[in-house]
This record gives sequence, C-alpha cells and structure tokens, in this order.
Amino acid sequence: MKNDLKIKLYADGADLSVIEKMASYDWIQGLTTNPTLIRKAGTADYKRFALDCLRVIRGKPISFEVFADDHQGMVDQALEIDSWGENIYIKIPVTNTSGESTSLVIKELSAKGVKLNVTAVFTIGQVQEIMGALNEGIPAIISIFAGRIADTGVDPAPLMKEAKDMMRHQSKLELLWASPREVLNVIQADSVGCDIITATSDILGKLNLLGKDLTEYSLETVQMFYNDAKEAGFKIAA
Repeated sequence: MKNDLKIKLYADGADLSVIEKMASYDWIQGLTTNPTLIRKAGTADYKRFALDCLRVIRGKPISFEVFADDHQGMVDQALEIDSWGENIYIKIPVTNTSGESTSLVIKELSAKGVKLNVTAVFTIGQVQEIMGALNEGIPAIISIFAGRIADTGVDPAPLMKEAKDMMRHQSKLELLWASPREVLNVIQADSVGCDIITATSDILGKLNLLGKDLTEYSLETVQMFYNDAKEAGFKIAA
C-alpha cells in the first residue's frame, strides 16, 4: 500500500547516520530538521551539521531553519543558509517569539528567489497571510503542525483540506502535514490532498504495516506477550 500513496514522504530528524540511511531510499523524497532536533542530537555546530547533511543528500530537498528572532537577522541567516546548496529550503517560523508575523521576512526572501518552508503554522489565518507574502513563481512549502493541533483535541484534517483548497491555484506552493503521531496520519494527509508529510524514522519504518492482515497481527501480538513473559521467567504461583 505504500506505493499507492500520492503524498510525498519526507524524513524528519537530526541523526546524521539515520539521515543518510533515509536519504538512500527512493521512496523518501525529501528531508527536514529543526534546531530542537539538532540540539537533542547533541550537535553544537549548526553549520557543520548542515554541510555534513548536504554531502550525503543529493538531488533531494532538505529544509534548514533560521533561529534569529528579528527581521534582518532572519533574512541574513536565510541568505547564508541558502548559499550552501541548491536543494535547500529555508524554514522561516510563521511568527517571531513575540508573536509578530514574519510575513515581511517571507515577502523579502521570496522576492529574492529563496525557496521557503514556512513552519509552525497552526491556523487558516496564518496560511492566508503567508500566501499573500509569497512570490507565486518561487517554490515554497507551508508546514501546518497537524500533529500538535490534534494534541489539543482538534481534528486537523478539515483545516488541512481547507488550506489545500486555498492553495490549489498556486502550482509551486506545497502543503506539508507536520508532526504526525502515527501511520494513520499518513493516510489522513494523503486523503485530504496534502503534498508532503514529514515524519520521524520510527513512523516511516511502520509503513510496511499498511494493509497488514489484522488477524495475523493479533496472533503476532499474543505471541510477543507470551514469549516476553517466558523469557523474563515470570511466575505467579510459588
């Protein structure tokens, strides 16, 4: 069933060995990362990490994020990162840490021909503002954090469909389902027409379960519980 998906699968992470492995798969069509993942991976040199990634990722898009919090800082960092390779998308957060829109940053960079991935998007209003700032002739991605929306108890699928409907006339603009929590989210993202979903390797690794016989899966689960209890030497009666 994995081959039946229309959506593009991107790998999300910051472990260089995992990134290299995921990039080698034909079915992985791009990669993303962010400063939080990079920090958790124990990397201190952001540029060195990015350049190492670019040495192993060829011919597939990869997104790197700015971490400045002011207009000029974001622009300067974006232009520097953009100079590192032709397959780079620059991740620009939808607001700064004070909640101020980055639409002017987006407009300036898109006008300069920089490919953008606008990230941390949660609302249709934000989508509308981003679309108004983008140069329609330059490739761009809008990353809506559907997984985090779902964490609040809200079904993100209707919002994602509405966003995709809004974007349908901009051929170079793609909608990305970000922060998925399970394989079901891949199916949901595909069914509402998202262009891309980015997921960690543990979720992507479960895609082989798509279409698996549930009776067979039930038996395997029972066998797992039995074998684990047996190998642990558990006893109830003395």
